[in-house]
Amino acid sequence: MAQLVARFVHTEEVIGSSPVSPTLTGKARDQQISGLSAFTYDERMTDAAIRRPRFLARYFGGVRLLGSGLRMWITDPRIMLMGAIPALIVTAVYITGIALLASNLDGVAAAITPFANDWDTTTRTVVRAVASLALLAAALLVFVYTFTTITLAVGSPFYERISRKVEARLGGIDSPVEITFWRGMGRGLLDALRILVTTLGVAIVLLVLGFIPVVGQTVVPVLGAIAGGWFLALELTGFSFEARGFTGTAKRRALKADRAQTLGFGMVTYLVFFVPFAAVVIMPAAVAGGTMLARGAAGALPAAPQAPAAA
Repeated sequence: MAQLVARFVHTEEVIGSSPVSPTLTGKARDQQISGLSAFTYDERMTDAAIRRPRFLARYFGGVRLLGSGLRMWITDPRIMLMGAIPALIVTAVYITGIALLASNLDGVAAAITPFANDWDTTTRTVVRAVASLALLAAALLVFVYTFTTITLAVGSPFYERISRKVEARLGGIDSPVEITFWRGMGRGLLDALRILVTTLGVAIVLLVLGFIPVVGQTVVPVLGAIAGGWFLALELTGFSFEARGFTGTAKRRALKADRAQTLGFGMVTYLVFFVPFAAVVIMPAAVAGGTMLARGAAGALPAAPQAPAAA
């Protein structure tokens, strides 16, 4: 009996140490109670089996945040359309850049593999084909990240307004931090520079791994999606975190507290950005979804020190 009680207590700790929140009333409380009562402990269940559904649930919860952001196109199409204009301009520039890279990909691949010049034709062709794919994967990772950074910079007033709209609909922010335009821009540029340096480092690693047969065509794209999704989540949550006084390390710590949800949101956004012109529609929705993500993630940290109000 003592062992059964110990197992039951351990199961409650895995699911949540507070089975029913005292703040819930009415239907919400009844639903939570009924959901808990439906759970039965099976001694064949391992800790990993109990935790796995929670990870997947949080991951797909992050995916759904992008869908919630897309619904703003229905509820507030005018402001969403304004948010699409900067994305459209940057998309046109980037399509030109991608086209130039694709048209010169063979030459670039040959330039970075001079050691293969004296190899036989078949081996040289295979090596440079792999180099081309690796180079394209690394370039797309950098393009997707810099697209977000540049678009947010170009359309900052529009995206900040979208973020504030979402915050207001969800109850607002207690004592939001007010910062001047130039201070906010400087802080944003420093954060973007730090992330960009990290992104370039990851891109170089992926480029090297891309030379490994099979791994370069299977593992590298997955790693690229994970890294790209994480960096996108950092960028798209910026407006909401700054309004709460969270920047840099504090922002990353908040997102790491629910890594599954962060990756779910970031990775689906990253993948959608590869669809031609989809970023134009998705970018405003991604800012809205990022605001929702930051709003939930900020609750995992103590309140940030308040910055002085703007003059």
